[in-house]
Amino acid sequence: MFGRLGPTEIILILVVIILLFGAKKLPDMARSLGKSARILKSEAKAMKSEGQDDTTAASAPPNPGEAPAQRTIQAAPGDVTSSRPVAEPTDTTKR
Repeated sequence: MFGRLGPTEIILILVVIILLFGAKKLPDMARSLGKSARILKSEAKAMKSEGQDDTTAASAPPNPGEAPAQRTIQAAPGDVTSSRPVAEPTDTTKR
């Protein structure tokens, strides 16, 4: 029933989308969707690298006098206005 969409159905769906949202808002929506995808990709990469760092860091004892480095999450490459520093929580339960 919904398995195959022909060219007529796709064109009809695109026309309805343009009528609902308007031609002026579609580029902005696409741009914000692209930014969201880049943020998601960079966060997933950061989580993956943190997971790999945690396995190597678990074997080495932490230095008590050393302060943790502050990380900056960037929304898009070169987009300085949306970057923000992130203070990571410290885990005091492991001693």
